[in-house]
Amino acid sequence: MEFEDVVRKRRMMRHFKPDPIPEDSLDRIIDAARRAPSAGNTQGQSLVVITDPEMRKTIGEICGEREYAGRFKHNWVSEAPVQVIACTSEKAYRDRYSEPDKLQDDGSVIEWPVPYWHIDVGCTVMALLYAVVNEGLAAGFTGTQRLQELKDVLGIPDEVTPVGIIPIGYPDQDVKSPSLKRGRKPLDEFAHRERW
Repeated sequence: MEFEDVVRKRRMMRHFKPDPIPEDSLDRIIDAARRAPSAGNTQGQSLVVITDPEMRKTIGEICGEREYAGRFKHNWVSEAPVQVIACTSEKAYRDRYSEPDKLQDDGSVIEWPVPYWHIDVGCTVMALLYAVVNEGLAAGFTGTQRLQELKDVLGIPDEVTPVGIIPIGYPDQDVKSPSLKRGRKPLDEFAHRERW
């Protein structure tokens, strides 16, 4: 598939067929996500991949998918044959930027004006979403307020933060989000040339 087609086809899906995803497709998706950029090549991003049906139900409950069921007519998080939990580690970045090659000229550690660990995990998620489309699959994204419960259930270390859950599967008839009616910003409002 051409890259432009992948970008234009990508959208959040909230209904999936139960068909399993071939292991080689899943491996290619995960490998594409692994290749996302990372400040200082820290690679503080991680994925937890869930295929077990009972664990998928547990994750769906933690995401509060029952609240969505009325709007989308089904439990869209747990029905997907694969869930990927995207994670990042602030500690990994702080540790990496304490190494000699990343210290400031005066020997001090950088002050982070932006939490680049969040930028990098966003890149990881986007790479994963594009790879999903390239494999002929679909994905959604949801978060949860119950982060500690999610960490406990999945054994995620204290210094790692799960940022969202990505259900992946073959697309089924979907209820499109009413937010899509907003459309895309015009290009000249999105991109400011030379200055704002």
